[in-house]
Amino acid sequence: MTAQARHSIAPDLDDHEEANASAVASRSAVAARPSRQASQASPPAAAPAEEADLSQDAADAIDRSVRFAIARITSGLSPAALSEAYFDWLIHLLSSPGKQSQLWQKGARKWLRWGRYCAMATRDCECCIQPLPQDRRFDAEAWKSWPFNLISQAFLLQQQWWHNATVGIRGVTRQHEQQVEFAARQLLDMVSPSNFILTNPEVLEKTRSDYGQNLVRGFWNFVEDWERAANGRPAVGLEAFKVGENLATTDGEVIYRNDLIELIQYTPRASRVRREPVLIVPAWIMKYYILDLSRQNSLVRYLLDEGFTVFIISWKNPKSDDRELGLDDYRRLGVEAAMDMIGRVLPGRKVHGVGYCLGGTLLAASAAAWAREQRDNLATLTLLAAQVDFKEAGELTLFINEAQVTFLEDMMWQQGYLDARQMSGAFQLLRSNDLVWSRMVRDYLLGERRPLFDLMAWNADSTRMPYRMHSEYLREFFLRNDLAEGRYRVDGRPVALTDIAVPVFAVATETDHVAPWHSVYKLHLLLDTDLTFLLTTGGHNAGIVSPPSGSPRSYKVHTKVEDDIYLDPDAWQKHVPAHTGSWWPEWVSWLSERSTGLESAIVPGGGKLVPLCKAPGTYVLQN
Repeated sequence: MTAQARHSIAPDLDDHEEANASAVASRSAVAARPSRQASQASPPAAAPAEEADLSQDAADAIDRSVRFAIARITSGLSPAALSEAYFDWLIHLLSSPGKQSQLWQKGARKWLRWGRYCAMATRDCECCIQPLPQDRRFDAEAWKSWPFNLISQAFLLQQQWWHNATVGIRGVTRQHEQQVEFAARQLLDMVSPSNFILTNPEVLEKTRSDYGQNLVRGFWNFVEDWERAANGRPAVGLEAFKVGENLATTDGEVIYRNDLIELIQYTPRASRVRREPVLIVPAWIMKYYILDLSRQNSLVRYLLDEGFTVFIISWKNPKSDDRELGLDDYRRLGVEAAMDMIGRVLPGRKVHGVGYCLGGTLLAASAAAWAREQRDNLATLTLLAAQVDFKEAGELTLFINEAQVTFLEDMMWQQGYLDARQMSGAFQLLRSNDLVWSRMVRDYLLGERRPLFDLMAWNADSTRMPYRMHSEYLREFFLRNDLAEGRYRVDGRPVALTDIAVPVFAVATETDHVAPWHSVYKLHLLLDTDLTFLLTTGGHNAGIVSPPSGSPRSYKVHTKVEDDIYLDPDAWQKHVPAHTGSWWPEWVSWLSERSTGLESAIVPGGGKLVPLCKAPGTYVLQN
């Protein structure tokens, strides 16, 4: 690839603003500082404006450095945001004597119920309270024996009381209520009886049967994990997984590279393929090979076996000097560049566009822009666990308000990116029972190591987020919901999702904590085209990576056409019948019906572009 063929990735910020004045004006939180503007509007009478600017810059640098240091202690959580939520809850609770009285009554009834259970616990009597369906901490039979049944029931009753104490208080904003309830749940999870040796019957039995060797193994597991974390080494077991060796092994070539992406075209696995190729746009918050894991669960390989030509974007892992990469750069140098290269390899072909997670959000915005410009380049659009409306984006929104976003911006400002460890910490908090405490009990108290598998290895191979892009993403999508409400700008002009005219296939997963399916379902209200909505069991990643062979999954699917009456998500879930197995064949059948025929397969590059290297390429190997 010649130097002339490579894109320029980040023009000078002033030039960028001049060329896109209207777009940048709507993103002033990223490109400009309100405090600096205020200083310029009314400078001190005794000092020139230039000196005032220098003073303001110095003050900003000091403030950002202090907040960066605080962020390293709080794992990126803003103390101001948490304090604001706490005092909002506390003040309204103190001024609600009726609520306080109700809580006293509830507490007394729970203790009476628990006392009655204690008196009869040696008999076969009904429990006071059942854990939530997703709470597996007390499932073992040992928790039903005395005194551990009393301990677990007391904890669950206490957990329920604190839930009652943190919700339903008049006057508390919804987000503050959710933040306080979430924080209370996290604190209670820390002191769960399952986390301690003397109150966990499974650990006690293991200690007795192993003569304490489980605790010895657990201690050395802890030492090993601490040593690896301190020295920046991967977790135990990850050495067995190598990208290009037993991960991301599907044959292909990198046919194009710029300063942000490598475009991979895979070698056909059928002599005749469908005319319309598939372009997969993964999220840059993750490595692309989640869709090309091992041979038995690679969505890419499955599409190739079904007779599709497949392209996929592999994103660069940003560093400090990429701090000014914005959402527009990801669109131009990512989606737009990939579509242009496919047009060179396969002239005149429409493309089945597929976007996963944040990649789906960007692809939807791009599709709306193409529709506005009457570019007839898409055959279909598929969104995998991707949101376009962020107003009810699940528990991730707990960390998104002005105070928290500003704190994150200051944290990223010094290093130029959001570190992968800082980002993964927030996701672990969302599922602390599964990802933090249950792992500690298993590894350090039971002295057991759970074998890693390919999806876990991929999950540990995280990426960074550039300062500018992540700030724009949080502000424009999460805080302002610009894309859903018609304010998101592409090339200086707003785009509307209602302009998308191609058929859309949307996949959501039932237990998704990143893109909750009720949020993804809002596509029914935002699109005017035919929409096939599929809800599968599983989470954000495991629900998508669902190969047909021996799949334990099930799914529901229904197509909304123009004259259909709207069903709310819960009514839709009750109305639509379930199917057992993987959703992949359903989707491939949908794609096939919207393809226009077969043609001879071509090698990567098609003779138009010279392959640069073998898949999986070089960007995916960046740490």
